Amino acid sequence: MTEQTMSIREMCEAFDVTPRTLRFYEAKELIFPIREGQKRLFTKRDRARLKLILRGKRFGFSLEEIRQLLDLYHMGDSQQTQLAKTLDLARTHLTDMEAQKAELDEAIAELKAQMAWGEDKLAQLNKGQTAA
Repeated sequence: MTEQTMSIREMCEAFDVTPRTLRFYEAKELIFPIREGQKRLFTKRDRARLKLILRGKRFGFSLEEIRQLLDLYHMGDSQQTQLAKTLDLARTHLTDMEAQKAELDEAIAELKAQMAWGEDKLAQLNKGQTAA
């Protein structure tokens, strides 16, 4: 490995991904490692793209959305288009995530209430058996 490239093993270790994941992103044309026979060498550009892919996936972006955002990098407008599109998508995903969080918070509160009821009922039943 040189300073400029990393092997597939080094990429896996650095980004906590599997070789299969890297091959999948390569097949989807999201990263473009240098091929030397069976060997893949990942450039600084590949590392930056993988970092953005993983971040996008964590935020709920689809692979197609991520591809479109990555493709906007070379528009020649100092990434203005890329940034604007990223912010639009991020707003949409944030709204979705906040709605999911509200639903989850409600379900958690309901489950806790049911558990408290169950614990109270069980305590009453146990108390009744002790008294008998």
